[in-house]
Parts: sequence; C-alpha cells; structure tokens
Amino acid sequence: MTRYLVTGGAGFIGSNIVEELVKRDDYVRVLDNLSTGKLQNISSFIDKDNFEFIEGDLRNYQTVQEAVKDIDYILHHGAISSVPQSMDDPITTNDVNINGTLNVLNASLKAKVKRVIFASSASIYGNGSELPKREDMKPSPESPYAISKYAGERYCQTYTKLHGLETVCLRYFNVFGPRQDSNSQYSGVIPKFINLLKDGKNPIVYGDGDASRDFVYVSNIVNANLLACTAKGAVGQAYNIACGEGITINYLVKKLMDLFGNNIRPIYEPSKRGDIKHSYASIEKAKRELGYVIDKDFDSGILATISAYQ
Repeated sequence: MTRYLVTGGAGFIGSNIVEELVKRDDYVRVLDNLSTGKLQNISSFIDKDNFEFIEGDLRNYQTVQEAVKDIDYILHHGAISSVPQSMDDPITTNDVNINGTLNVLNASLKAKVKRVIFASSASIYGNGSELPKREDMKPSPESPYAISKYAGERYCQTYTKLHGLETVCLRYFNVFGPRQDSNSQYSGVIPKFINLLKDGKNPIVYGDGDASRDFVYVSNIVNANLLACTAKGAVGQAYNIACGEGITINYLVKKLMDLFGNNIRPIYEPSKRGDIKHSYASIEKAKRELGYVIDKDFDSGILATISAYQ
C-alpha cells in the first residue's frame, strides 16, 4: 500500500485528490488547519481504514514532522491560495506559503520521503503579453501570492539539488470543479457565477470581460499529481497543468447563461488589483514528460461542475 500525505487535503483541490487515492485503496493522511478547508469535504472518508486526518498548521514544524512519518509521497496543497487575500495580508501569506513549504521540505528530507509534489501557480508568469505561457519563460510574479509560489518552487529545486530530495512543481492555471468554495470573497469566478445564475442574479464581471483564462477541470489536476509522483525525468522540473485554451470571461458567462436557460445581463465593475489580462498555457512539456492528458475539457467540466453544485 502506497502512503500519501496531502497537505490542505480538506480543501477544494486537495479533497478531490484524496477521493481518488482512497478509491485506489492507497493509504492517505491529510494535514489541514481548516482555515479554508472543510471537514465536510472529507467526511465520507473519515471512517475508512486507509484514511487519517490531522488537524494542524504547516507553520508548526513539529506538527509537520508528525505528518510526514512513514509517508512515500507528499502532495503539498496547503496554502493561502488567493491573490486578493495575499494583497490584504501579505505577512500571513508569506508565513504559510513560504515557511510552511520549507517546513514540509525539511521534514520530508529527514523522513526520507520519496517525492514531494508542490502545487504552484500560473500567477508566477505575471502579466506579460507573450502567449501561451511556457515553462522556459522568465517568471515575473506581481502579487505576494505569486511571489510565494515562485519562492516555493525555488525551495523545491534547491532541496533537490543540494540534498537529493525528489521534487516536482505543478503550475496550475484556473482550476474549477466540485467542492470549490462559492461563498468566500476570494472564491473563484466559476462557482460564483453558477450560484448567482441559478438564483436568477446578475453575475459580476471585473473589467470588460475580454480577459481570458485557461480553465482546467479538477480531475486533470488529480491525474497530473499522480503522474508526477512516479514520472521518470520529472525531478526538479516545473510543469504547466491546464487545458491549453484561453476562455474569455464573457464567453464563460454566455456559456453558463445558455446552460441555465436565462439571459441575465452581467454587471461590469472595475478590474481588481493584481488581475492578469490574458493567460493560457502550453502543456506540451507535461504531455511529453509526465504523460499528461486532458481528462475533461472545459465544456464537459462545466457540465460536471453544475451537476455537482445542483
């Protein structure tokens, strides 16, 4: 039985990974402080023999040491994962995302963990106009969150070079799917739009709606993590995980309105600080070196997400 630790495993992405691992009869341990994660996301696994939950904080090194004991692979998703929140509170973002990641890496090294998969972000590319975003582009992070993710990548690569700890960094683009929080002020745009439209309310678009994102359904993220655990040649590398397609916010709104069968006009408001205008990924490196394939495209992912929220 392969043993996994999922930090942030009670959160949106983490709990989807946990669900797949439990289904595969692997042993899964979750470390989460429940600041944004929810027990209801993992409630169906609590009584499983191959599941363990530790409520604790990444910033506590002793807690992290306990969590990594006897673990083969760590899927590190514990983080403050919001650009606006990082601007409101950069100190806490730095502490959780950078110091917490350093705790995970150092404890993993001492515990002889086989490999650490680090959840990074497309935000490290910044607002440059060149598209698609490729892994060989120079990072240009423009928010405390983006800086923290780039620092996490560099720490991973340093631990690989200096100590031989196997690490792989996955740069997520705009992930969506079941269990994504729709109530927080920092929530992703898709669950917010779904909740508003199903209630007959106007979706709020920041900017002119022409901004584009590479929306990637969460099952693709789950698959990428599992592939990254064992892919040969992936150690010390960073990979874009996305669908390789730019979807504008205006198109997203129209798509959702069509699916809900209503014609509610969006409300346009000024862009938010730190927003990136256009972003979509080249996923050729991930396909070539990880064996990554798109499990669900944007259209099928939207249908699955609406079904889950309803």
